[in-house]
Amino acid sequence: MFISLTKQRFVQILIIVGFLYIVLVSVEIPFVFLTGFSSLSQESLTRLPGLSREVNVQEKDSPIRPLNWVSKSSPPPVQFLHHRRQLKYQGGFISNLSFDAKTFDPTTKDRSLELHKSAKVAWELGRKLWEELESRNFVIDSTENVNNGSERCPHLVSLSASEFLDHGNVMELPCGLTLGSYVTVVGKPRGTHPRTKSKVAFSQFIMELQGLRTVDGEEPPRILHFNPRLKGDWNRKPVIELNTCFRMQWGSALLCEGWKSEAYDETVDGEVKCEKWIRDDNNFSDESKLTWWLQRLVGQKKSLTVNWPFPFAENKLFVLTLSAGMEGYHVNVDGRHITSFPYRTGYTLEDAIGLTLNGDIDVHAVFASSLPTSHPSDATQKNLEMSNQWKAPPLPGQPVDLFIGILSAGNHFAERMAIRKSWMQHNLVKSSIVHVRFFVAVHPRKEVNVELKNEAEFFGDIVIVPYMDNYDLVVLKTVAICEYGARTVSAKFIMKCDDDTFVRVDAVMNEAKKVNGDRSFYIGNINYYHKPLRFGKWAVTYENFCYWYMVIYANA
Repeated sequence: MFISLTKQRFVQILIIVGFLYIVLVSVEIPFVFLTGFSSLSQESLTRLPGLSREVNVQEKDSPIRPLNWVSKSSPPPVQFLHHRRQLKYQGGFISNLSFDAKTFDPTTKDRSLELHKSAKVAWELGRKLWEELESRNFVIDSTENVNNGSERCPHLVSLSASEFLDHGNVMELPCGLTLGSYVTVVGKPRGTHPRTKSKVAFSQFIMELQGLRTVDGEEPPRILHFNPRLKGDWNRKPVIELNTCFRMQWGSALLCEGWKSEAYDETVDGEVKCEKWIRDDNNFSDESKLTWWLQRLVGQKKSLTVNWPFPFAENKLFVLTLSAGMEGYHVNVDGRHITSFPYRTGYTLEDAIGLTLNGDIDVHAVFASSLPTSHPSDATQKNLEMSNQWKAPPLPGQPVDLFIGILSAGNHFAERMAIRKSWMQHNLVKSSIVHVRFFVAVHPRKEVNVELKNEAEFFGDIVIVPYMDNYDLVVLKTVAICEYGARTVSAKFIMKCDDDTFVRVDAVMNEAKKVNGDRSFYIGNINYYHKPLRFGKWAVTYENFCYWYMVIYANA
């Protein structure tokens, strides 16, 4: 009887596990088929055989590739030369990558449609800004004397209560922040008051680092959203919320509710994300008293712990300091560390050009120090070396052996200049056997785009991908590199790297020469069993992964 009951329970457990598996699969499988895959041709969606083992992959032969041209879609020599003249007519540095809005199914109900809309808006906005720049034909005199002793941006900004109020509760940071910059706020939270159309009393204030408004009609991006809620939160406990917002889309919030961050949670410059403070529901309870008496009875020594109250209190003056570290922002109140927030991808310190304070708070003074005295985009004004020896060779009239596309940002002039002076001076690059180009998207700051245009016209080694730069859309630069390498220079091999990479051009070419003409060649650290990260700094959502899967196949 015991054995039969055990078997019966085992079968029931198997049935429950099988049912849960069917439910989970049924939730995700329909999503894949509803993401617009049907709008693509079946030929472009042909899947490779499953990678069961690494040994099996290494034993398989790669597909045969043509020796002279990369793919069947590559233009023949006559079209190639015509295409070269077309590029020269456009200025020589505009990518021919196009955005096809018809590739995706507008009737789909999943979140990939929102991502597609975001990419479409970024593309249209970037194209508009660049065409506006070309039509106005901005010219900045690079010989302007900037070393006249006057700083373009102040090292210190200080506002009194009346001045801060006159500025609309905003303190401008003309050149943003830099490593080591800090902002100090002296204020006093107001008392609780009833919420509109509600009897619940609440008290909260919001401090934000904001950037430039990228689209008319939208609110500026929140690079850092700091929201202490003294009373009135849904759980009726004090809480501090930190978050970011781009294009009116909020990220994942960090909530500090009085519990110290777990030991396994990542730190920010060695500081925990959330510190502990006294809560009404975890101090002086019967359980804690009983534990204390038992430990005292058995003579167990207990380490001395200091419990601090919530850092903000009604009608009590506080001094808050927000500092910029290597890995994120740190908030100290009255000399005590409260919380740390890691930098979100897509934002830089110089993007934070304004500090706002709103809500139930009376500001007494605000000041910022250790600020950068010039914006990174001004580097071209001070350091641009107009020397012909750093210019890139012209577009070759015949296919090249290797094309290297470098991902870069509009204000990364120093990084591009370091590459021009180092490995881009290699004989293989100078002789056009290896072709190198920087791929840059349109920057939100117009003055950066002006400098970028002047830099591209002078050095001749920049390709503009005309969309508004965004970290989530960086894959478009990668697609543009492949398109340029295959169709414009018809390279046998294509390499992608970042602008902080030193490339040993001769070593890469020596490895490429060892490959037979009928085999493909890939250099990189392939993780055959790697899955997209769903949590952490480099997390990719399921919708994002499926969306870019379609983008790459659509441009293949």
